[in-house]
Amino acid sequence: MQAQSQTDKRLVLADQYFASGEYFTAADLYGQFLNPAEKSKYHSDFPLNTRRNTDQWIGRYQNKTDIVLKQADSYRLANYWTNALELYKKCFEKDSVKYTCSLYWLAVCQRSIGDYSNAEESLNRFLARCTQKNEYYNVAIKERQTLQFIKKELSKPDTALYHVQKINTTFGDKGIFAPTVANENQYLFTSTYINQAADNINPNHNRLFHSTVTNDGLQSAAPIQIESIDSSFNQGAACISSDGKHLYFTQWKKENNQTVSSIYFSNKTNKGWSKPQRLYSINQQGHNSKQPFCSPDGNYLFFASDRTGGAGGFDIWYAPLLTDGSTGQALNAGAVINSPANEQAPFYHISSSTLVFASDRSPTMGGYDLFASKGVISKWKAPENMGYPINSSRDDVYFFASEKQNLFNNTIVSSDRGSACCLSTYAIVKTDKKKIIKGLVVDCSNKQPIADADLQFKDASGKTFKTTTTPDGQYSLILSDNVDRHMFVVSKEKYQDKTTEVAITTINESNWQADTTVNAIICLEKKFVLKAENVVTVYFDFDKSEIKARSARQIDSIYKVLTENPTYSIQVSGYTDGKGSTEYNERLSDRRAKSCADYLISRGIDPARISFESFGACCPTEMELINGRDNENGRAKNRRALININKPGNN
Repeated sequence: MQAQSQTDKRLVLADQYFASGEYFTAADLYGQFLNPAEKSKYHSDFPLNTRRNTDQWIGRYQNKTDIVLKQADSYRLANYWTNALELYKKCFEKDSVKYTCSLYWLAVCQRSIGDYSNAEESLNRFLARCTQKNEYYNVAIKERQTLQFIKKELSKPDTALYHVQKINTTFGDKGIFAPTVANENQYLFTSTYINQAADNINPNHNRLFHSTVTNDGLQSAAPIQIESIDSSFNQGAACISSDGKHLYFTQWKKENNQTVSSIYFSNKTNKGWSKPQRLYSINQQGHNSKQPFCSPDGNYLFFASDRTGGAGGFDIWYAPLLTDGSTGQALNAGAVINSPANEQAPFYHISSSTLVFASDRSPTMGGYDLFASKGVISKWKAPENMGYPINSSRDDVYFFASEKQNLFNNTIVSSDRGSACCLSTYAIVKTDKKKIIKGLVVDCSNKQPIADADLQFKDASGKTFKTTTTPDGQYSLILSDNVDRHMFVVSKEKYQDKTTEVAITTINESNWQADTTVNAIICLEKKFVLKAENVVTVYFDFDKSEIKARSARQIDSIYKVLTENPTYSIQVSGYTDGKGSTEYNERLSDRRAKSCADYLISRGIDPARISFESFGACCPTEMELINGRDNENGRAKNRRALININKPGNN
């Protein structure tokens, strides 16, 4: 007590604020002591009535450089990286032996502001000066891995597909984070609220706000009205149930210099939201639960907690949502999702079956990074770091994407990148990679490539894309939608048109600009082309008069000639082979001729333009017996109908 009484009061107060986690205020007080001639300035809007103590006692500190190091730690923990960087550099330059650790923290600060080359240089200098016995050796090795991961991420060419922009507001930037949809055109988010009437407590508290969404950003923020809110708590990181009836949010405050957080819920009322109720099924005594997220299907509440039964630190948990707003038993998301590090801020995108969460596990680009895992409840794939620029060299925590869009069409991320400190909200839009489809068109009969075939693709919206095959039968086309959603038509003169769906054989996604899909080989069948001077022979199966598929295509060609030449007429003659009685064969040949005539009449040809005659087994074109043996091939060619086209004036 005597030693403390002899210590400068600003140092005593600074140490108290440091111990309670009020790092920025602590840094300011350390600065007042180190630079007493300068007028104190409080960016936190929390003025402290301290007076200069001329005794300048430094208490437990050995010298003023120890206090500079403490101030550097305060700025670093408050995420004021540039301020901390200069102070760490000052300590190291003062005594490079005693303050070797400053070189490590200097590297961390340089990495945090994006000065990666100098961060690598500082880190290598630190590792060259210390051994494995140094308390910072292992974390320095991890930091080097972080820098290597950053270098790899920044070198990826597909980063050019992303556009990152801080979301604009009309109400200033007080640190806006954890956004989620409140209703069709409003967002719910967390920001700082200043209670001017606060007495003996930090006036800066987190509160829930809602704001209208426009193309320009967020407009006219207003606090969420919740009955009987305890002003000593912070509120934030909220979500609304899919039916709009329940609001879930985190409340937290400092107790014995420790942050204690729990999840609460309120019910919708005419004036706003009811008095918060603690979710006892989720919150565990002596542990923290926070950052609730309601699955869009209304089935589950995801959240982060350090409760017992986890893998270490904070884990992702989930619990079934009940109709009254309460929840069922909480379950751990499992070892695939959770690690010995911290996992926080869960978000589940049902449309793409993707769970996104923040973690400080390796590999990261620094601090917390966002990770993504495909799957469903209790069945997840190994999470992957979402990479740059979704992540940055600072903390990237909260993620949101609309269920109506692709995961990256309009992503919102909370991050402290690009600012002196504190989380802000960024919109990240990824331009879709080009979608290319390639393939080959061949002749069905001989498998030879078909040049100059026309292909017409149509997407789900009705938009069409056209291309033509090359001399070697190849085609390639850039599409605007998913390739497998397209129908297409292939046409070529003297071939039957073919309408089909895409049939994917392989997909190459290695190119950062385009995904290339290879379609199955398309074969076209030649169609029978009839000229006016032709006589068409149509063949039938034994004892049959039904038109076969190939014969139908031949008669379709006749139909085309007749429609293009309205003055033409036809004569159909029916024949059989030599088997069967004369009477039967006459009836069969009559049915065959009539089948051809009826086919054309059914297509709309005037019966007056068609005459037909039956000849039975007369007039074979092929021998049916050869050396006394039956010649089936010859008989097949005699089972026929002849169609003659008559032009006007030809008799």
